[in-house]
Amino acid sequence: MTDRLTRYAAGGGCACKVPPGELERVLAGVMPTSAAEELIVGLENGDDAAVVRIADDVDGRGRAVVCTADFFTPVVDDFYDWGRIAAANALSDVYAMGGEPIAAVNLLGWPRSTLPFEYAAEVLRGGADVCAEAGCHLAGGHSIDDPEPKYGLSVTGIADPARLLRNDAGTPGVPLTLTKPLGVGVLNNRHKATGEVFPDAVASMTTLNRDAARAALAAGLTCATDVTGFGLLGHLYKLCRASGVAAEIDAAAVPYLPGARESLAEGFVPGGSKRNLDWVRPHLDGSDVDEDELILLADAQTSGGLLVAGELPGYPVIGRLVAGEARVTVCGQR
Repeated sequence: MTDRLTRYAAGGGCACKVPPGELERVLAGVMPTSAAEELIVGLENGDDAAVVRIADDVDGRGRAVVCTADFFTPVVDDFYDWGRIAAANALSDVYAMGGEPIAAVNLLGWPRSTLPFEYAAEVLRGGADVCAEAGCHLAGGHSIDDPEPKYGLSVTGIADPARLLRNDAGTPGVPLTLTKPLGVGVLNNRHKATGEVFPDAVASMTTLNRDAARAALAAGLTCATDVTGFGLLGHLYKLCRASGVAAEIDAAAVPYLPGARESLAEGFVPGGSKRNLDWVRPHLDGSDVDEDELILLADAQTSGGLLVAGELPGYPVIGRLVAGEARVTVCGQR
C-alpha cells in the first residue's frame, strides 16, 4: 500500500481523547453513582477500570472482575503495529488496577469505501499477537463501517480486591516511579506529519505493563495509574485529587524517548498535549521550569507506562507525594 494509514484520521491515539475537563463536566450530569458494596471501583475518581467483587473463594481470598474498554485512531502507518499498540494500551488499564487480563473482544471501525477492508486483518493480527503475549483470550468483537479507522479492545480481567492498585490510595512521603519514558505524543505527531518512523516509540507503546504491575503488587504497593491521553501531569493531578495529597516532580529525573525534545523544538506538539496543560495549569506550580518542559510533562501518551506511588527496582523515581491540597509542583529544569 502506498498511502499512509495516519492520513485517514484527524487525530491519533490517546491524543484524540475528549479533553479531561470537558469529559468530567459531561459525566457529572449523566453517569449515576452506585452505592452497591460489590462495586469496589466505579466512576468516582476516574480510575483506569471498573472493579466489581464477585465471590469469596474457599481459601478466604476474594475475587473481583476488572472491566475496561479502550480504542483510538491510528498513531502509526503500519497496520500490524497499530493493532499491537492499541491492544497493549487497552490491556494496560487492567494492569494499572493490579489485575490480570483473561478475555478480550475486538472493537473495530473501518472506512470500507476508502480503505480496503483486507488491511483490517493486519490490525487484528497485531491485537491478537499482543493478547497472546499477555495470556489473554481474544474472542470475537464488534465492527462498524466508520469514516475513520478505529481499533481497540474491551477487556475483562480478574484481581484480588485486597491487593488492588488504585488512584485514591496515595499517601504523603511516598516516592513516585514512572515505568516508561515520555515523548510518545510528540513523536507520533511528527510521524503523522513527516512519515518518519521512531522504533523506540513503537517498542515502548507495544510493551505490556504486566511486569511493572506485578512488581508493584509484589512490593506491597497499593497506588498507581497508567499515563495515557491526559499526560503525566493530568494523570498525576487526578491521582492527587483522588488521594487527597499533593505531588512534587523533579523534571530532570523524568525519562524521555530519543528525539522527543527535538520534535518538540520543531513544533510537533499534539493539540491534546496543549489541552492537558491548560486543564491542569490551575493546579500546577511550574514556575521553576520553562513552558517546553511543561508541554512535555503534559504530552498525551499512547500506551504509556505506569505511575506508581512507591519504588520499583529498575525504574526511575521522578518525584514524591506530599501533604497538601491536590496540586502538582514541578522543579528541576534540565
